Amino acid sequence: MSARGGSMPPPPNPAAYFPAPRITLPVGLDILRTYSGAFICLEILFGALVWILIAATRVPLPLLQGWVMFVSVTACFLSILFLGVFLFSYTHRIAVDWNQMDFLFHAATFVFYFGAFLLQAATTSLHNYRLPSNVTTLLSDQDYNISIAASIFAFATTVCYGCSTALALRRWKL
Repeated sequence: MSARGGSMPPPPNPAAYFPAPRITLPVGLDILRTYSGAFICLEILFGALVWILIAATRVPLPLLQGWVMFVSVTACFLSILFLGVFLFSYTHRIAVDWNQMDFLFHAATFVFYFGAFLLQAATTSLHNYRLPSNVTTLLSDQDYNISIAASIFAFATTVCYGCSTALALRRWKL
């Protein structure tokens, strides 16, 4: 009851404040049958290979390759989490515009992975660089070969994130 004796207004409808999530990607195992699902699986696979290959080297330039490791590990785990949200149908429980979230995630990860690819390629290019105090090269032949493979897979992962970004932008702006 209010001070004037009238009844109180009804509480606001929570559905008016939390619209239904907007999503055009299928959930469950059906996501694996789409191009986006295939690209996410490739991002996880290639990102894990970058992570493993860099961990297999001596890491001669910790500042450069440390960033590449950080990006590859973080992107791999976030992609697994993102795929898990769709596989286990959590998209219906979390009220977000999933098309926008898909685009923002893949666009940001694409930018970070592109930078990581450039740093890995720069590290690989230092194969013939001789240290001033020593006659040995910065990268041994084995580390050089592993760095080449890591650069190739970092590029492949960057392309996958770029394709996912393009698909997500197309879905978001429908």
